[in-house]
Amino acid sequence: MATRVGPDIPSMLPGGLLHTVDARPVRRSTRDWVVDSLIFVLAMLSTAALAGSVWVDDSLPLWVKCADIALGVASSAALWLRRRWPVGLALVLVPIGAFSLTAAAAGLVTLFTVAVHRRVGISAPVAVLSAATTPVFLAWRPDEAMPYWVVSGFGILATFAIFAWGMFVRARRQLVVSLHDRANRAESEQQLRVAQAQHLERTRIAREMHDVLAHRISLLSLHAGALEIRPDAPPDEVARAAAVIRSSAHQALQDLREVIGVLREEDSEPIRPQPTLADVPALIEESRGAGMKVRVDCKVEDLDAVPAAVGRNAYRVVQEGLTNARKHAAGVVVDILFEGTAGSGLTIAVRNQAPVGAPASIPGTGTGIVGLVERTGLAGGRLTHGRTDTGEFELRAWLPWPA
Repeated sequence: MATRVGPDIPSMLPGGLLHTVDARPVRRSTRDWVVDSLIFVLAMLSTAALAGSVWVDDSLPLWVKCADIALGVASSAALWLRRRWPVGLALVLVPIGAFSLTAAAAGLVTLFTVAVHRRVGISAPVAVLSAATTPVFLAWRPDEAMPYWVVSGFGILATFAIFAWGMFVRARRQLVVSLHDRANRAESEQQLRVAQAQHLERTRIAREMHDVLAHRISLLSLHAGALEIRPDAPPDEVARAAAVIRSSAHQALQDLREVIGVLREEDSEPIRPQPTLADVPALIEESRGAGMKVRVDCKVEDLDAVPAAVGRNAYRVVQEGLTNARKHAAGVVVDILFEGTAGSGLTIAVRNQAPVGAPASIPGTGTGIVGLVERTGLAGGRLTHGRTDTGEFELRAWLPWPA
């Protein structure tokens, strides 16, 4: 079942945050419409309540009362524009706030909007201008019930409290956006790591498949070629070659099944242990049984003492060397050298004379050498290959053998 990404109810997010979870252009979310409608109603109620106190103030001329109430109503109606032009609307309401009492609620709402949607370099001057309207308003319309400085201080404090609240909301929204972006980056990086791991695993499996199958397929090609060249061979020799072909094909299928088996989680059958340096003599005897001429110079006292990881890489080097000799130098003598001790490293060399006649045409030439170079490099060793000064082809590898 697919995992749902994003909020359960996107319409409950502010329009400023909705674009972070939805690529479609959004001007005003459902939540914004509800909030704006509620703010408009509250601003109109505040204007109506303050309009009553203004109307009963006998110290004000009639035109001042009417202008104050008209500006309050217009300011409340203008709140529908606060999301599109917050700074412009705030600058318009600043001088109105110095004259109209009924526009006070609209001015505070606009200041809050500027603090939420604009950086502090813009919102702070607007807050200072809004706070300055309180002393100016009280200078020509003083409150007879309370001292001038008390009312002015309370108005300035309320203005900056609204400004601080807006900055807090802005910081929280920026944190949400930052966390959302970080989650997106983490998800993208995780997908990239998974893709890289899959690529590395596929490369490893492909290399392992080549190592285990190229040897078997070359044996099949060698015996099939012998039967093709000698159709009049004695029946017992044909039967022996056919038995080798059948055994090699069966072993190739078994090796392929075991390599592919690592991809199947449901495969509960145990996989055979991977070959090590102690299995090299059996590999050499198998090649000799196929008609190859192999000479071995082993200067390692105990093959079983070689660590399994080192021995497995050494086995693949010998296997690839014998496979290449069967492909390109059929009939020549192959010399294999083992030397090294714990602490100094293990050296494996597979050498043969230049081929006589045309080499067998088998697909995949050169792929095994590339895989061996990578394999030995990952193990901390090195591998060289090519013709020597004496005209022989040599595959030489050095692998670290810890003390």
